[in-house]
Amino acid sequence: MSRTVINLDDELCAQAAEILGTTTKVSTVNATLKEFVAQHKRRQLLDWLAAGNLSDLADEEARKQIWQR
Repeated sequence: MSRTVINLDDELCAQAAEILGTTTKVSTVNATLKEFVAQHKRRQLLDWLAAGNLSDLADEEARKQIWQR
């Protein structure tokens, strides 16, 4: 883990800490980054699903071939 000096918006940091249940600025920033990355990955998955990438599962024969791999 690296050490970096940054300027934080104290009010915004306090709001994030309250939401996340964190007690230090370090834990708040790390939890916020972790949540941001997780949210981005969830959005990517939803976009992938919305693009119809599971459409083969609607076809019974295709589904059987997929499960046999």
